Amino acid sequence: MEIMAKSSVLKSTQLATQIIWEFLYFPIWWYSVGWWRFGRFLYAFLSWQQASLGFYTWLKNIFVPMYGQTDFAGRMISFLIRVVQIMARGLAMLILLLLALFLFIFWAALPLLVVYGILFQLI
Repeated sequence: MEIMAKSSVLKSTQLATQIIWEFLYFPIWWYSVGWWRFGRFLYAFLSWQQASLGFYTWLKNIFVPMYGQTDFAGRMISFLIRVVQIMARGLAMLILLLLALFLFIFWAALPLLVVYGILFQLI
Protein backbone atom coordinates (compact mmCIF):
# COMPACT_ATOMS: atom_id res chain seq x y z
CA MET A 1 0.00 0.00 0.00
CA GLU A 2 2.86 2.34 0.84
CA ILE A 3 4.48 1.75 -2.57
CA MET A 4 1.24 2.75 -4.30
CA ALA A 5 1.08 5.94 -2.25
CA LYS A 6 4.66 6.85 -3.21
CA SER A 7 3.90 6.11 -6.84
CA SER A 8 0.80 8.27 -6.68
CA VAL A 9 2.72 11.15 -5.11
CA LEU A 10 5.47 10.79 -7.71
CA LYS A 11 2.96 10.89 -10.57
CA SER A 12 1.22 13.90 -9.03
CA THR A 13 4.54 15.69 -8.67
CA GLN A 14 5.47 14.91 -12.27
CA LEU A 15 2.07 16.15 -13.43
CA ALA A 16 2.39 19.37 -11.45
CA THR A 17 5.92 19.90 -12.80
CA GLN A 18 4.69 19.31 -16.35
CA ILE A 19 1.81 21.78 -15.93
CA ILE A 20 4.12 24.46 -14.50
CA TRP A 21 6.64 23.87 -17.31
CA GLU A 22 3.92 24.17 -19.98
CA PHE A 23 2.61 27.35 -18.38
CA LEU A 24 6.07 28.92 -18.27
CA TYR A 25 7.07 27.68 -21.74
CA PHE A 26 3.91 28.96 -23.44
CA PRO A 27 5.11 32.58 -24.01
CA ILE A 28 8.41 31.32 -25.38
CA TRP A 29 6.60 28.98 -27.79
CA TRP A 30 4.02 31.63 -28.74
CA TYR A 31 6.64 34.19 -29.79
CA SER A 32 9.05 31.74 -31.45
CA VAL A 33 7.79 28.46 -32.89
CA GLY A 34 4.13 29.43 -32.86
CA TRP A 35 4.71 32.75 -34.57
CA TRP A 36 6.97 31.12 -37.17
CA ARG A 37 4.37 28.44 -37.95
CA PHE A 38 1.61 31.05 -38.16
CA GLY A 39 3.77 33.13 -40.52
CA ARG A 40 4.34 30.07 -42.73
CA PHE A 41 0.60 29.40 -42.71
CA LEU A 42 -0.12 32.99 -43.79
CA TYR A 43 2.51 32.73 -46.54
CA ALA A 44 0.93 29.51 -47.81
CA PHE A 45 -2.50 31.14 -47.62
CA LEU A 46 -1.31 34.11 -49.69
CA SER A 47 0.38 31.81 -52.20
CA TRP A 48 -2.80 29.80 -52.56
CA GLN A 49 -4.88 32.95 -52.98
CA GLN A 50 -2.49 34.25 -55.64
CA ALA A 51 -2.78 30.95 -57.51
CA SER A 52 -6.55 31.07 -57.13
CA LEU A 53 -6.77 34.62 -58.44
CA GLY A 54 -4.17 33.99 -61.14
CA PHE A 55 -2.74 37.47 -60.66
CA TYR A 56 0.72 36.64 -62.01
CA THR A 57 -0.75 34.86 -65.02
CA TRP A 58 -2.85 37.90 -65.93
CA LEU A 59 0.16 40.14 -65.43
CA LYS A 60 2.43 37.92 -67.53
CA ASN A 61 -0.04 37.82 -70.43
CA ILE A 62 -1.02 41.49 -70.45
CA PHE A 63 0.18 42.04 -74.05
CA VAL A 64 -1.01 38.68 -75.44
CA PRO A 65 -4.17 39.12 -77.53
CA MET A 66 -7.22 37.23 -76.31
CA TYR A 67 -8.78 34.58 -78.55
CA GLY A 68 -5.96 34.98 -81.06
CA GLN A 69 -7.29 38.25 -82.48
CA THR A 70 -4.18 40.02 -83.65
CA ASP A 71 -5.83 43.05 -85.26
CA PHE A 72 -5.54 46.46 -83.57
CA ALA A 73 -9.04 46.42 -82.06
CA GLY A 74 -8.59 42.90 -80.68
CA ARG A 75 -5.25 43.78 -79.11
CA MET A 76 -6.61 47.01 -77.62
CA ILE A 77 -9.71 45.35 -76.16
CA SER A 78 -7.59 42.49 -74.76
CA PHE A 79 -5.15 44.95 -73.21
CA LEU A 80 -7.90 47.04 -71.59
CA ILE A 81 -9.75 43.99 -70.25
CA ARG A 82 -6.53 42.62 -68.81
CA VAL A 83 -5.69 45.97 -67.20
CA VAL A 84 -9.10 46.01 -65.50
CA GLN A 85 -8.66 42.37 -64.41
CA ILE A 86 -5.16 43.06 -63.08
CA MET A 87 -6.38 46.07 -61.11
CA ALA A 88 -9.29 44.11 -59.60
CA ARG A 89 -7.19 41.07 -58.78
CA GLY A 90 -4.35 43.26 -57.51
CA LEU A 91 -6.78 45.03 -55.18
CA ALA A 92 -8.02 41.67 -53.92
CA MET A 93 -4.42 40.55 -53.31
CA LEU A 94 -3.64 43.82 -51.53
CA ILE A 95 -6.64 43.38 -49.23
CA LEU A 96 -5.60 39.79 -48.48
CA LEU A 97 -2.02 40.91 -47.84
CA LEU A 98 -3.18 43.61 -45.43
CA LEU A 99 -5.41 41.08 -43.68
CA ALA A 100 -2.47 38.67 -43.35
CA LEU A 101 -0.23 41.43 -41.95
CA PHE A 102 -2.93 42.43 -39.48
CA LEU A 103 -3.31 38.81 -38.33
CA PHE A 104 0.48 38.43 -38.04
CA ILE A 105 0.69 41.50 -35.80
CA PHE A 106 -2.45 40.48 -33.90
CA TRP A 107 -0.77 37.14 -33.12
CA ALA A 108 1.94 39.04 -31.24
CA ALA A 109 -0.51 41.29 -29.42
CA LEU A 110 -3.05 38.65 -28.40
CA PRO A 111 -1.35 37.40 -25.19
CA LEU A 112 -0.74 40.98 -24.10
CA LEU A 113 -4.39 41.83 -24.71
CA VAL A 114 -5.48 38.79 -22.70
CA VAL A 115 -3.24 39.75 -19.78
CA TYR A 116 -4.52 43.33 -19.98
CA GLY A 117 -8.13 42.08 -20.00
CA ILE A 118 -7.51 39.89 -16.95
CA LEU A 119 -5.79 42.70 -15.06
CA PHE A 120 -8.55 45.14 -16.07
CA GLN A 121 -11.17 42.79 -14.57
CA LEU A 122 -9.19 42.41 -11.35
CA ILE A 123 -8.80 46.14 -10.77
